[in-house]
Amino acid sequence: MGNTCRYVVNAVGKCGETYYTQFNDKKELKNWITDHQEKLIMNELKIVDKEIHPLLKWFNSKKMM
Repeated sequence: MGNTCRYVVNAVGKCGETYYTQFNDKKELKNWITDHQEKLIMNELKIVDKEIHPLLKWFNSKKMM
């Protein structure tokens, strides 16, 4: 019984809030980003895909989407 999330989001809000959320699929992730886009500093948004191959992590380290 471990953590079954795929995407982990670390974000910083415009008023200094910090967000740490987890999602199972990309659709949930995109919905959350569009709902909170006006509150977030988009340059500080970090998304980690836990199921990506380690070699691809190295090539795709800048931006996931």
